[in-house]
Amino acid sequence: MQTVYIETSIIGYLRARHSTLIPSAARQIATRRWWDEERHNYQLVVSPYVVNEASRGSPTLAGERLAAIDGIPRLAINEDVANMADRLLASALLPPKARLDALHICTAAYHGIDYLLTWNCVHIANARILPRIRNFLTDLGYELPVVCTPEEMIDDPTHGNLDYD
Repeated sequence: MQTVYIETSIIGYLRARHSTLIPSAARQIATRRWWDEERHNYQLVVSPYVVNEASRGSPTLAGERLAAIDGIPRLAINEDVANMADRLLASALLPPKARLDALHICTAAYHGIDYLLTWNCVHIANARILPRIRNFLTDLGYELPVVCTPEEMIDDPTHGNLDYD
């Protein structure tokens, strides 16, 4: 079974209060749909970084986020992952403020995860920087997981298709 690293933004959209902003509401709907219909097709994993981030903020929402990931296996983190993330930041592929994003990417790559599921399109699912991150990881002997959003992993041939007839 293929593995999916659930990055914190996924849990955030899954457990957020319903948004009135169209882009956020669409992400919430896609996330809930993937969670309800597709996640069972994969082995889900998170890291202690996800648990730590999910614990922040409103105690009520934090409790809901932690409940959503309860029972999902946690990947081990170690000095190698932290060093890899620090090297990624030192290479200026990500800004220093994106250390947690670098840790998510490096944790998933270090453990050979198939997919990194995220809504973070600034520092993680960013088509302009992913090729450079892929090259960086390849040079270290690791493979970048497929980085994608829940929309891209919904198994529905009609999802998002426009009818041009």
